[in-house]
Amino acid sequence: MTQEKNSCCLSSEETAKAAEHITEHKANRPSWQALLMAVNAGAFIALAFMFYTTALADGHGKLVGGLCFSLGLMLCVILSGELFTSSTLTLVARASGLTTWRQLLKNWGIVYSGNLIGGLIIVSLVMLARQYDAFHGHWGQVVLDTSLHKISHFREGESWIRGFLEAMTMGIFCNIMVCLAVWVGFAGKTLTDKMLAMIFPVGMFVASGFEHSIANMFMIPAGISIVNFAKPEFWSSTGLDITHYESLTVMNFVVKNLIPVTIGNIIGGGIFIGLWNWYLNVKAGQKH
Repeated sequence: MTQEKNSCCLSSEETAKAAEHITEHKANRPSWQALLMAVNAGAFIALAFMFYTTALADGHGKLVGGLCFSLGLMLCVILSGELFTSSTLTLVARASGLTTWRQLLKNWGIVYSGNLIGGLIIVSLVMLARQYDAFHGHWGQVVLDTSLHKISHFREGESWIRGFLEAMTMGIFCNIMVCLAVWVGFAGKTLTDKMLAMIFPVGMFVASGFEHSIANMFMIPAGISIVNFAKPEFWSSTGLDITHYESLTVMNFVVKNLIPVTIGNIIGGGIFIGLWNWYLNVKAGQKH
C-alpha cells in the first residue's frame, strides 16, 4: 500500500502551481467584482488596524497589536476580499503567460482604488463615532503618533532620495511578510491551516513597524481627520499640542508614504516572494 504524499498540505512545487491558477483568477476577475471585493478588503484591513490601535491604547505592546492585526488578512481570505498587497502576486500569472500586462495593471488599479474607498469608509465611521476619544483620548493619540511616524522617513537635513529609499524598503519588508503568509496559506488544505499561517508573519511586520500601503490608507487619513475635525475637548483632555501634528497632510501622506511604500510593496510581494518562489519551484524545474 502506498503512503499518501503531502496529505496535510501541498508541496512547495504544488503550492507554486496553485499560485499560478489562483493569481490568474485574481488578475482576470471581472472589474465590478474586483472593485467590490477590494472595498471589502480595504475595510477589513482598516478594522484590523482599529484592533491594533485598541490593543496599544489599552496598554499592550506592538507584538500583541501585530497579532491582533492578523485579523485583517484572515477576513480577506475568509470573505474573499481583494487586497492590493497580496494582488502583487499576480506577477506570477503574468510570468506564466496566464494574463496580460494590460489586464494585470487594470486589476491592480481597480483593487488599489477599492481598498482606498474601503479604508476611507471606516475612517468616516471612526470620526462619526468619535472613536478617537476612547481610553480617555489615548486611542486618538496612538493614531496620531503612528501616523506621524509613518510620514517621518524623510528627515530634515537628509536627501529626498534617502527618505524615499527608507520608506520603500520598509514597504518591501512588509510585503515580504504579507505575501509569505498568503503563499504559505496557498499550501493549506483547510481554513484553519490558512488562518494559522497568517498570524506570525503579519504579527512580525506590524510589530516591526514595516509599511503596508493599504493599512496606511486607513491610519494616516484617520490621523489627518483627527487633526482637522476632532473637537477641542479632545485636545484639552489629552494635553496634546495640535501644532505637533501639523505635518499630517494629504500631500505628505501621498508623497512621503503612499508612493514609496506602494512601490516597495510591489517589489517585496510580487518579485521577492511571488516571482522568486515560482521560478524556483516551477520554471527552474522545467529546464531539466
